[in-house]
Amino acid sequence: MAKQTLLFILNDAPYGSERSFNALRLAINLNEQEKTETSIKIFLMSDSVSCALVKQAPSEGYNIQQMIEILIAQGAEVKLCKTCTDARGLTALPLIEGVEIGKLDDLATWTLTADKVVSF
Repeated sequence: MAKQTLLFILNDAPYGSERSFNALRLAINLNEQEKTETSIKIFLMSDSVSCALVKQAPSEGYNIQQMIEILIAQGAEVKLCKTCTDARGLTALPLIEGVEIGKLDDLATWTLTADKVVSF
């Protein structure tokens, strides 16, 4: 069976709602499926760009930073919207290793080449 490319577009902040958490746990689970090989791409927009900041220390529950690190270790590509990071003053802050600042052109290319697009 051919490799499936799946694009996840996230929009919500890492904490407060569970949308980003649910997107990332689905992406991790898809990478762990043995029946189908996947290529996962994650594009963070709007408030979700803060998901890629380092030194997250939630007092309880899930840790978005760790989830992104797991995905990168699994081979996923993760990019942040530069317009969104600029608007929030985050562009110069340290990011999780392996995360890149991207542009809308990157998202457009990923969208056109993805087999499936999932938006959270």
